Amino acid sequence: MDQAILVGLAYRTTYEETLESLIELEHLALALDIETKEKVIQQAKSISPKYYIGSGKMLEIKQMIEVLDADLVIFDDTLSPAQLKNLEKDLDVQVIDRSFLILSIFALRAKTKEAVLEVSLAQKMYLLPRLIGMRSSLSRQGGGSYNAKGPGETKLELDRRKLEMEISNIRRELEKVKAEKQISRQKRLKNHIPVVALVGYTNAGKSSLMNSLSERLNHDSEPVLEKDMLFATLDTKAKRLQKENHPPFILIDTVGFVNKLPHELIRSFESTLSDVVQADLLIHVADGCYFNPMHIETTKRVLSEIGASNIERLLVLTKKEIAHSYPN
Repeated sequence: MDQAILVGLAYRTTYEETLESLIELEHLALALDIETKEKVIQQAKSISPKYYIGSGKMLEIKQMIEVLDADLVIFDDTLSPAQLKNLEKDLDVQVIDRSFLILSIFALRAKTKEAVLEVSLAQKMYLLPRLIGMRSSLSRQGGGSYNAKGPGETKLELDRRKLEMEISNIRRELEKVKAEKQISRQKRLKNHIPVVALVGYTNAGKSSLMNSLSERLNHDSEPVLEKDMLFATLDTKAKRLQKENHPPFILIDTVGFVNKLPHELIRSFESTLSDVVQADLLIHVADGCYFNPMHIETTKRVLSEIGASNIERLLVLTKKEIAHSYPN
């Protein structure tokens, strides 16, 4: 298991909020079998264009790498190409950011053709402006250090022109998928079947709710994957449900959201997220046992980004332990 140092910057956030984000980053890293050795937080009034953190903190982390024998350093925010290049050079260890980590988890979870294409597109869009900065990081992936299925899987991807060509090809493939989904959507509209989409933070219980509703409505289809893990569901699942003496409806289980979701991922997942945008009702699922207002706001922010904020939204708290406060 690889050993990592996590780094967060308390910039426009409190120390407590930054620590909470690092704890989530620790869980994300664990999903790729990366163990956290230490968490580092710097409080700052501005972001360093060279290292993201201050030069003094960078030197402090360099010493920690030697003492803790860490394999890599993970930053909780997206690094610029220049910051990535400078950190790799001066820390002399693999450096990745939260976006890279999330994209790698998505690549690991993707199963269907649509999800694989969307993740691959997001990875290449992320990598394109970072080819120089990530050159040494990607070369380490074949040598025993962090080796998840990520953007650096092949060294040929370092060719910018090849990357641009691959991005174009994937977009064409996704257009075909989008056209096929549009045909299915038109059939639903023709039959006047309403669509209900489950949305919410990752691991909030969307798949569990879908299975519970299917069971209550005596739907005999195979249950969707229900597992206590981040991003267990990447591929959209749809079921036609009907209560006795009531009209049918389509229930859709969608990909979960997370704080600081990479913009490349949101843009590339246009096909999958179109199920949310076209829904008649959104069931916003939140974990009632470990209720976190930030999870609610993150979901609402992503819904706004994809143009789904105007769709009627019903908040549902999962688990038996119901939260003491109820958000709007």
